[in-house]
Amino acid sequence: MILIIRERATEEQLEEMLQVWGVIIKIVVDIEREILAGGSGKHYECEQELLKDGSLQRNLWGADWNPYTYTITFESLINIRPSQNNRTMIVQSPELRERITQITTRLLGGL
Repeated sequence: MILIIRERATEEQLEEMLQVWGVIIKIVVDIEREILAGGSGKHYECEQELLKDGSLQRNLWGADWNPYTYTITFESLINIRPSQNNRTMIVQSPELRERITQITTRLLGGL
């Protein structure tokens, strides 16, 4: 089940989002609204939920979050955006990675 996280996730929410992959949670972060969606098998499904919720596509970036090591992998098909100077699946901008990390850490946990 895809959840939109606006405030710090509860243990129950984390467990629910982990049910798909077990060791990671696929997330899409809205860097403008500072929210995220997670808990799907595919990033684009999380992206669609945020778009329905009012997010703008240009603000949405996909990643995988590991709740055991608090690491983020900045790779997703939705990140391929030549118009935003991101030509690969990996988020290339260090500033954008930092923003994604800050939001994810605040909402899901981390060091």
